[in-house]
Amino acid sequence: MKNLYINTRFFFTLIGVGIIYVFAFFFPFLMIVAHILLLMCFLSVMVDYLFVFNRKEGVLSQRILPEKLSNGDENPIKIDIKNNYRFKIHVKVIDEIPFQFQKRDFMIQKNIEAGRNSFFQYILEPKERGEYSFGALNIFVSSPLGFVAKRFTFQKDAMLPSYPSFIHLRKYELMALQNEFLLGGIKKIRKLGHTMEFEQIKEYVPGDDIRTINWKATSKANRLMVNQFQDEKAQRIFMLIDKGRTMKMPFNGLSLLDYSINATMALSHIILKKGDRAGMMTFSKKAENRVAADNKSGQLKKISEALYNVKTDFFESDFNRLYQDVKFSLNQRSLVLLFTNFETLDGLNRQLKYLRGIAKNHLLVVVFFKNSEIQALMHKNPENMQEIYDEIVAEKFEFEKKLIIQELRKYGIYSVYTLPENLNIDVINKYLEIKARGIL
Repeated sequence: MKNLYINTRFFFTLIGVGIIYVFAFFFPFLMIVAHILLLMCFLSVMVDYLFVFNRKEGVLSQRILPEKLSNGDENPIKIDIKNNYRFKIHVKVIDEIPFQFQKRDFMIQKNIEAGRNSFFQYILEPKERGEYSFGALNIFVSSPLGFVAKRFTFQKDAMLPSYPSFIHLRKYELMALQNEFLLGGIKKIRKLGHTMEFEQIKEYVPGDDIRTINWKATSKANRLMVNQFQDEKAQRIFMLIDKGRTMKMPFNGLSLLDYSINATMALSHIILKKGDRAGMMTFSKKAENRVAADNKSGQLKKISEALYNVKTDFFESDFNRLYQDVKFSLNQRSLVLLFTNFETLDGLNRQLKYLRGIAKNHLLVVVFFKNSEIQALMHKNPENMQEIYDEIVAEKFEFEKKLIIQELRKYGIYSVYTLPENLNIDVINKYLEIKARGIL
């Protein structure tokens, strides 16, 4: 009897019969009507019980899970239910989803015809990496009478890992192949010069750059021949992710650390598709989760595994230690993207000598974040004195960020200053721009 549940329809029916009993004190002829209705109510419950419990496997169901969850993205969870009864049923689906989602009111209701299947899905959007444990898939089945329900339980205790965002990697790849990203317009990157690798000599056709004419090959072939180039490959791109306390700040449920990790995954995918070598490490008090720069087939999986369970440790990040680690671990000139967050110019000046040290031997790009709350205050029409003060303070913070960009530029350090939600596109754009300009 542990799978027997009384539906609210039964209690509403009893309330209706009780009201008739109350009126029967004033109108005695209603007493017989109340007795008949009460008897019919209990008979209906018995008949309903027999309908619902006469089959051991009245319904069959399964939860179809992906291999892993993509952090910060919409992940579809599919459910298939088959009705083995000979009548139409009403089902309530209560899936015991992981506690991280904090959904206390999860329920899906469906009507399923006799002998038919119902296939549907719901969406989960994880906001942190790690392990997500599902409980049981509970199906509550009611007959058309609707007085009682029988609970069927399927697939207890399933566990899914949540990895850095990977669902949209294909989309970024297609956009990067065209060297353009759509973000408030189309940004086209123009190639400058010939910082490329020689590929082959081919016959000149109208439209080829006359600066690439190979005169020696032309004299031998007695027709115009030109050198053909391709983008230089096997360049080293290294990503440094700050996991100190400044990266714990959340925006739209994701911390700056999670945004940086998702951007590292997206950028690594593009780097490997372009034939370059991708590597990364995290740092706070010391460097950890190091993956050497390479372009082998399993490199993206190595990076994903290294980033799978990275957490902020709430320490002040040691840029002195970072400078030493970069100096001894990166022996060749590389493009280094540093994901961190500087809120004030003083905060930058404390670390600037270490950044300048890294920039001496490598092409350094500092990636830091716009505060979307401050941006909202700046673009809000103030209606009272308090909102005017808020806008002035927001503009002060924004001006300080611009001073940070200027200070970095003074020492030849590139920067990406972006909203967290635009981070993936902006860092890939910066990588493509640097490749196109040939400044690595």
